[in-house]
Amino acid sequence: MRTYFFGASLILGVLLVCGFTYTGLGNRDANFKQEFLRLINKTRTKGCNCGSKWYPPAAPLIWNDQLEKAAQGHADDMARRQYFNHTSKDGRSMSDRIVFAGYFFKGYRSFMVGENIAMGQSSIAEVMAGWFKSEGHCQNLMNPGFKEIGVAETDHYWVQDFGGRVSFSPQEQKMIKAGKYRLVQKEGDKH
Repeated sequence: MRTYFFGASLILGVLLVCGFTYTGLGNRDANFKQEFLRLINKTRTKGCNCGSKWYPPAAPLIWNDQLEKAAQGHADDMARRQYFNHTSKDGRSMSDRIVFAGYFFKGYRSFMVGENIAMGQSSIAEVMAGWFKSEGHCQNLMNPGFKEIGVAETDHYWVQDFGGRVSFSPQEQKMIKAGKYRLVQKEGDKH
């Protein structure tokens, strides 16, 4: 009977520790996302200077899990292989990684993607301050064409992936189905 009680107590203890650990990670992930969105959208709603150019207020960005997946994969890869570049060691571009993560352009009137990377910062506030001080990174953050974002960090390698997709209007969809609307695809990367 004592062995049974000890075994049951041990199992219960392990379950409680695992449960608290799992809950803590979930809260950290939610806090991570919320803090990035809060800092980005706070500036986007006011507008700001990126270098010498004024960027007016822009609509808030929303979180996208596919963009987060692409960002996490690149942050993991840079940390594991010890490099810092928008192009992966295997030659994949930022747009390759984003599309591979499931952020597709097919079925949208317009499609654009962008990426910010950073290395060495130890907090969300520090990396965001650096990105807003850098003209090119700030332009990505303030670009009104970007509607969605995913961000990741691994061992102080930070990646922000941006996306902007605009759906066809109902009228355009009818014209496409009727064969009266011609689709032209051209590729463009925004780093």
